[in-house]
Amino acid sequence: MSINWRRIFLGRPLRTERAIHERLSIALALPIFASDALSSVAYATEAILLQLADAHLNRSYFHYSLPISVAIVSLILMVVISYWQVIFAYPGGGGSYIVAKENLGEWAGLTAASALLVDYVLTVAVSIAEGTAAALAALLQLGPRFAHLDDHRVLICCALVLVVMLLNLRGIRESGVAFAAPSYLFIVGMIALICFGMYRTWTGQTPVEQVSPPNLVPSGPAGALTVFLILRAFASGCSALTGIEAVSNGVQAFRKPEARNASLTLGILGALLAFMFIGITYLANHYGIVPGDHLAAYGGINRHEPVVSQVARATFGTNVFYYVIQAATAMILLLAANTSFAGFPRLASILAEDGYLPRYFAALGDRLAYNNGIMVLAAVAMVFIAIFGGETHALLPLYTVGVFIAFTLSQAGMVSRWRKLGKLVSFSALINAVGCLVTFTVLIVVVISKGWVRSREATLFHIGSVPIQEGAWIALLLMGLLIWLCKSIFNHYETVNAQLAIIPEGYNNPVKHTVIVLVPSRIHRGVLHALNYACSISPDAMAVHIMFDRTKEPDLRKAWGEYGGDMPLIILDSPYRSLVGPLMGYLDAADQVRDDDIITVVLPEFVPARWWHHFLHNASGFLLRLLLFYRRDIVITSIRYYLGEQTTQQKPRTDKHPDK
Repeated sequence: MSINWRRIFLGRPLRTERAIHERLSIALALPIFASDALSSVAYATEAILLQLADAHLNRSYFHYSLPISVAIVSLILMVVISYWQVIFAYPGGGGSYIVAKENLGEWAGLTAASALLVDYVLTVAVSIAEGTAAALAALLQLGPRFAHLDDHRVLICCALVLVVMLLNLRGIRESGVAFAAPSYLFIVGMIALICFGMYRTWTGQTPVEQVSPPNLVPSGPAGALTVFLILRAFASGCSALTGIEAVSNGVQAFRKPEARNASLTLGILGALLAFMFIGITYLANHYGIVPGDHLAAYGGINRHEPVVSQVARATFGTNVFYYVIQAATAMILLLAANTSFAGFPRLASILAEDGYLPRYFAALGDRLAYNNGIMVLAAVAMVFIAIFGGETHALLPLYTVGVFIAFTLSQAGMVSRWRKLGKLVSFSALINAVGCLVTFTVLIVVVISKGWVRSREATLFHIGSVPIQEGAWIALLLMGLLIWLCKSIFNHYETVNAQLAIIPEGYNNPVKHTVIVLVPSRIHRGVLHALNYACSISPDAMAVHIMFDRTKEPDLRKAWGEYGGDMPLIILDSPYRSLVGPLMGYLDAADQVRDDDIITVVLPEFVPARWWHHFLHNASGFLLRLLLFYRRDIVITSIRYYLGEQTTQQKPRTDKHPDK
């Protein structure tokens, strides 16, 4: 009995009417849609500190990270309120794309959609990379025997992407059940870490483990503090806002009432995100933590240890609680990738239904998941991970641009909607207007500071003279290409629909056939099957053979006289052994005989019993189908005869080459 690997990996197919039962409760939706935003706690504080730090390991400006975090939390609240409004205004889902398209026009909608698609891809890449970094940091605390794993970072990341992809191919509800426990473990663990850490700081206790040396002597003076430096740190920390829009994109994944459940999930997300982000930033300031990347030259310091890992060690020490926090952090970062696997396919399906992406993105798979979108997302994310070496901070500049383009267009679209409804002077419109202004400002800072800044210190590689690590321009380029691709696909579908809509005169006239059967040099059982089929659709069928060797003509004529019946056999000479040239010439001549007929070319083929048997026979049938596919008024019919493992009804033949 053969093993059904598809059933083992993906599970039993689900009936279409089961779709309503696969929708998510708030308890299951939170780990799917909120994990991306919550996971940003693992790297948002570190992103701020990396901007405030300098090459001299000077902590002079680290204390600015706390007021910057407060400003970011204020922005988080504005964005949450804005998307709360989007959920109730557009309960069909689609988020920023639908808001921008309906209120600002097609191009704004496509810009928002392209930004979201790029954001989802980079969410997978960033989350998997950071999750791998967190896991490796924990393993390195166990000893140097795990140090070699860092050399395989990209391979580990790609393997994890495939695992998350496989879980999502099993269905969104099943992936939610699988990841619910790790999500809630992270939430409880982070709340416990922050509360216990704050208790220790307020009671004057020293860190359990010194993670960043307090007597670290700067190698030079601190650089000048400028408004641009503060703005750049603010823009980097705004990576904490990533993923907030995911809930509004997938409203239809919730149980009824969809809008209410989605809005409650969004509210819980905003409250948890604000508390965790402020808490981690506060503890990092109190412990005087320096990002691991800036301690690369300091002996014994792990270059890849994230700030959250250092906070956990300072609060708990290297004990079981530390490893629980690290394991939960690594898992929530994997879950952040799962948010994209829930959002990207749904957005792609909406775009496909609107005609901006290929139709197959709107097709549901066996498990009621959008399989094509899931697999495309995984493939593109692995490409990004490979290009950027699995480094989180190399991917973050690309990541933030798409997020804030979507935020800005969404809130601008809501302002336009309030204007159309005559509610421009209202609290809701004010929140959207202020949020639009702030997110647009952050977008400009990100593009300027991370798009064309050239830095030699931390560059992966260059394209020309532009360092890839500071490559926010790459995200803009990808969005431009996506917009062009979506518009081109839409124009193609419009052209196809316009042509198919035209009903020609005489569309119901009887069809006249000219049937041509291509026969090989030997008449075998499969050829006879094709001849019978040809006679059944037209009494005027004819057989054509391309002759390479004239010495074989008598044998063919003899066999044809015995088995060919009354069907005429036309032999076309091919002295240069070309199958295509003589056939195409004959088809052109046959097409000129009558203007009102359709030429049907019948290809007799036999199908071997084993797949690898195909390599033992020529592929002339496949080549001819490929060449004839684009010929007008020609129908290609392949008549297949299936061979068994062994025939006992006939005496075995001695021919060495049965397809010649």
